Amino acid sequence: MKKTSCTMTRRNLLKKGLFSLAALPLGMGVMTPQVFASSLPLISEDHPQARALNYVHVAASASGHPSFKADAYCDNCRFWVAATNGCTLIPNFSFEPKGWCQAWVSAG
Repeated sequence: MKKTSCTMTRRNLLKKGLFSLAALPLGMGVMTPQVFASSLPLISEDHPQARALNYVHVAASASGHPSFKADAYCDNCRFWVAATNGCTLIPNFSFEPKGWCQAWVSAG
């Protein structure tokens, strides 16, 4: 039987390491916000924290609320986390981008 040598030279190690580092941003491009958002469960309107903030999945259904403003959506709120469709006020859940809650503050 022949013994095979698995010798790694410094040059090969550097080549493989640099190639891996160069390929890393390309791999991250595949992970879109939808991929991250799909890992968080969509919050229910009946969730206690959602109810406390009068959260609704469709902003138009909150038009009768005194704090409601036209064009006030989750995705243009200061607390919106675009990478996960999340909210900094209620972490670990995703939200409908066109949802609304009474804590809405303009991102601009």
